Amino acid sequence: MTISKIAVPGFMLLTAAGGCQQIQKQTPSASPNIIYILADDMGYGDVKALNQASKIPTPNLDRMVNEGLSFTDAHSNSAVCTPTRYGILTGRYCFRSRMKSGVLVGHEPSLIEPGRPTVGTLLQKAGYQTACIGKWHLGLDWAKKDPSQPLWHGGNLWDMENTENVDYAATVNGGPADHGFDYSFIIPASLDIAPYVYVENKQVTAPVSRKVPFFKDEKARGVWYRKGDIADDFDHTTVLQTLTEKAVHFISEASKKEQPFFLYFPMSAPHTPWFSAKEFQGKSQAGVYGDFVVMVDAMVGKILATMDKKTADNTMIIFTSDNGSNWLPQDIEQFNHRANGPYIGMKSDVWEGGHRVPFIVRWPKSIKGASRSNEVICTTDLMATCAALTNQRLANDAGEDSYNLLPVLQGKKLNQPLREATVHHSVNGTFAIRKGEWKYIAAKGSGGWSLPENKVAPDAPEGQLYNMTDDPTEQHNLYNQMPEKVAELKALLKKYRSQGYSRPMPELREEK
Repeated sequence: MTISKIAVPGFMLLTAAGGCQQIQKQTPSASPNIIYILADDMGYGDVKALNQASKIPTPNLDRMVNEGLSFTDAHSNSAVCTPTRYGILTGRYCFRSRMKSGVLVGHEPSLIEPGRPTVGTLLQKAGYQTACIGKWHLGLDWAKKDPSQPLWHGGNLWDMENTENVDYAATVNGGPADHGFDYSFIIPASLDIAPYVYVENKQVTAPVSRKVPFFKDEKARGVWYRKGDIADDFDHTTVLQTLTEKAVHFISEASKKEQPFFLYFPMSAPHTPWFSAKEFQGKSQAGVYGDFVVMVDAMVGKILATMDKKTADNTMIIFTSDNGSNWLPQDIEQFNHRANGPYIGMKSDVWEGGHRVPFIVRWPKSIKGASRSNEVICTTDLMATCAALTNQRLANDAGEDSYNLLPVLQGKKLNQPLREATVHHSVNGTFAIRKGEWKYIAAKGSGGWSLPENKVAPDAPEGQLYNMTDDPTEQHNLYNQMPEKVAELKALLKKYRSQGYSRPMPELREEK
């Protein structure tokens, strides 16, 4: 793979020629343990090793970069929380589900369809111990005290007050236990969305006897959460620590067994509310948010330290984020910190800042340290990668948008791009598609909060087209100048949406 640099102050942007085809089979001498750490609302530019100008110290993530492979062109399949999580676990773009925009809140039903293959079920079939510990945010099927009545009434989904019919003492279905995980310890949604409870396997861990009012601390814009039901054992300020302790305990116990293990660890941070523990306060130069990222890095350090005591050579640890940071222009101005790196936009947007994320893989047995790749990859790619790792073949109705990353992880020479193209999706359902160096956006604005369509100049082009090699920060819209390229990408996007899949079918492509 030929790599060259593009100069952007403080950042390394890489371009490369070459690619590969998806492999059909992989026969590992021993299946690796897999730890998938998913940060919540953390940007590409937050990691010091990926952004020299970052105002946030991240020594543990820097260690992962130095000891593993970091991707410079990795993307979450959505610019917001819920759909990205669906894509990670199913290998399928979330717009193919019932969710076409937005995110779920705490009392909505399970989004993953019953019986749909997930990374969890795939690895269970391969003999893995599987666990999900952290923020679920994919819906739960709460029981009703009175089955004849609605689960809740009045108000709205974001600020539910009338939830007296929710039976928190009953079995909670539709969660990780029903989608491929032997053990789970989760919070239902984001830390600013009720109900504020822990669910271990299929049971809430403590009585839900009270409600909390809307909370906001004026010391920082991100220190707030919505009103709602809260369990007796729940404290917003200690959730990240609690989840990390559970993750460390699982790793320690699972490592004692001969079976390999898979831990899906979707963190609750640095999503709002920005509650960093006292020991991390003031440790960054990016305010309360930056301190919370320092704490996230420290929790990653706890995972690494736990593995240091075990046989870590054949453990693959992946760190990424569910979307870009919720970092506003005024935050950049105040702290001189670019959480989303040089890219425009933020969480919610189809612009790069909304979905280009850090993606770091540490696997000492197979990955040479301090490696970089500019292959365009997506968070949906975990499914096909795990299938290859365990010598399984994906059925046509599984992992429809997932590509196998193993050739890249193992440093194989590529003769064509790994993915034919990658679909991006914003909070309001705006589509974009990236093929090679070209990116087409089916909207005038950002598709999210940065530049809604009603704020776009009236004479703006009907869509956007960018050359991501020459213009990675999306400054020069070529939509009107290159109608043939626009038509080509429009047609490919239409094809991907209508046919129900984007990876090669009916079988995985054989490696050449």
